Amino acid sequence: MIAPEANAEFVAAMEDVLDVYHRPYDPNYPVVCFDESNKQQVKEKRIPLPMAAGQPERYDCEYERNGVSNLFMVFEPLAAQRHVSVTDRRTALDYAAQMQELVDVHYPNALKVVVVQDQLNTHCAASLYKAFEPGRCPTNFRQTRVTLYSQAWQLVKHGRDRVKCIGTSMLGASDS
Repeated sequence: MIAPEANAEFVAAMEDVLDVYHRPYDPNYPVVCFDESNKQQVKEKRIPLPMAAGQPERYDCEYERNGVSNLFMVFEPLAAQRHVSVTDRRTALDYAAQMQELVDVHYPNALKVVVVQDQLNTHCAASLYKAFEPGRCPTNFRQTRVTLYSQAWQLVKHGRDRVKCIGTSMLGASDS
């Protein structure tokens, strides 16, 4: 259902995303969703009470903060595959490493990987240029054409709940 206050810009963006999601499965042009989240790590302040007959193991609710981990997830709905990587931080370099892993490890034979993602500040081609100087990206990464679909704010601002992408071609890639 399209939001009642939708304008032409929103409708055009939504149709673009829906076209991407309705592409038939093609292993040469996989459509993958990319997102990330952080998770606070905690450490027990007291030793848990062990399990006993009729009693589960018991933990105190008091804990000590023990850092944060970042979870990167790649999900290819039409192939029912997902990959999760855990890092200690979320930087442009971490994002670039995930994109390199995406094309070098998970999709080495794809002609182009279509990445649907939100518009987090590191989710952009500039992050790739921070990690790899122009013209110095690893061979397979440069040969694999990547289209990054982003601009989340348009659909979050005007759209519904979890829908958050419109088409934007980056890295000189054209849509398939």
